[in-house]
Amino acid sequence: MTQITTLEQLRELYPMPAPLVVEKDVHHIDQHSRTFLQHSTLMFLATEGKEGFLDLSPRGGTPGFIKVLDDHTIAFPDSPGNNRLDTLSNLLANPKVGLLCMVPGVEEIVRIKGTASLHIDEELRQQCLDGKSKPKLVVKVAVEALFFHCPKALMLSKIWNSDSYQDRSFLPSLLAIIKDQQVEKTQHGDC
Repeated sequence: MTQITTLEQLRELYPMPAPLVVEKDVHHIDQHSRTFLQHSTLMFLATEGKEGFLDLSPRGGTPGFIKVLDDHTIAFPDSPGNNRLDTLSNLLANPKVGLLCMVPGVEEIVRIKGTASLHIDEELRQQCLDGKSKPKLVVKVAVEALFFHCPKALMLSKIWNSDSYQDRSFLPSLLAIIKDQQVEKTQHGDC
């Protein structure tokens, strides 16, 4: 058998994690995660659509774009984008979220699990500016669990090391990619 289908089969390959690893998640925003979030400029937001597929969306801003409202709540502006509203409509269908928060140059990541809600309160929108602009809405997340994630993936990827950056010339512009994909879509009958 080559496909793993049970936890028992999986555990035959991987030993049990150390107790500290199992117990490292906390159920509030502690001093270290608060400081980390206040310096974060990049976040990946995982949501689930009504079809059951997961979606992952990058969010970014200047340090402090993620606001720590209290020990159990964060908020961030919804920056203008392509208006597909994939993430926002997913949140209306299922408010459970996962977040990966990053600080450039720091290889640890803060992982958050929580429940999101969408808000248009004037005061909250003013508190969560998108640069200098007031966002149309703010996403609040009630933090249910968080922990600092091991830096191994970022260390291996060398994402923060400019020597690992690739020359962009291997890939056309985003507009050219989308145009090519539209042509392929019609050729494959995906319309």
